[in-house]
Amino acid sequence: MQTQLGHDQPLKVRTVWISDIHLGFRGCSADLLLDFLHNIECEYLYLVGDIIDVWEMKKRMFWPQEHNNVIRTVLGKAKHNTKVIFVPGNHDEVLRDFDGAVFGNIHIHNEFIHTTIDDRKLLIIHGDQFDSVVKISPILAKIGSRLYEFLLRANRWVNYCRRKMGFSYWSLAAFLKHKVKNAVQYISHFEEAVAHEAAKQGVDGVVCGHIHRAEITRIQNVDYYNCGDWVESCTALVEHADGQMEIVSWTEVFNNQQVEVPRAA
Repeated sequence: MQTQLGHDQPLKVRTVWISDIHLGFRGCSADLLLDFLHNIECEYLYLVGDIIDVWEMKKRMFWPQEHNNVIRTVLGKAKHNTKVIFVPGNHDEVLRDFDGAVFGNIHIHNEFIHTTIDDRKLLIIHGDQFDSVVKISPILAKIGSRLYEFLLRANRWVNYCRRKMGFSYWSLAAFLKHKVKNAVQYISHFEEAVAHEAAKQGVDGVVCGHIHRAEITRIQNVDYYNCGDWVESCTALVEHADGQMEIVSWTEVFNNQQVEVPRAA
């Protein structure tokens, strides 16, 4: 299914999953996320980890009004007919101590089982638990985070030049991840490990984030879904009213409407 929508046609779905927003990080596409949140209606909204980038905020404080607006918008949805479930990730792992708590109508769970409209059970986890780099060496993981931040800074300059020449948004970091052999192997091993955990728990599928790569595939008889991120790809996973799953790229929505994609400063 390919969703056709715009600002005059709100996206009405049963469930939305978003992850890796990284509020508090300069690379966060908060303006684009706000536009997405204002143009969807859903019964369930899952925040699948790394919503707030505590790692980055420990290095430097960056919290513009747009990041406040994201929080306020999510809280508003939680107050009005949307059940919001927050599954913390490694960048906001301090919230894992509050497993089972409810704050501002937002339910915090370290993992959760979602039942689709067609009665499939989906395990909801961030996914860092299956990242060998994060598990073995947190320091190495943070070095990798610094390198990733450098790529994103370079990405902003690349896309500034592309916009001047009339081209649409393009992700340098995503391109390198898909082309570099070790990165491709890492993604494959990560997906297999997450699918194996879902199979072990006896569920039909798994929804995760963490690696900033949106994907729908089937691994080891398990449906694997990754909802992507709001730094590079600006994607969400949605469940339609009939249970069909789809990745929505909000960057493509903007490009198709020939609207310049707002990027965080």
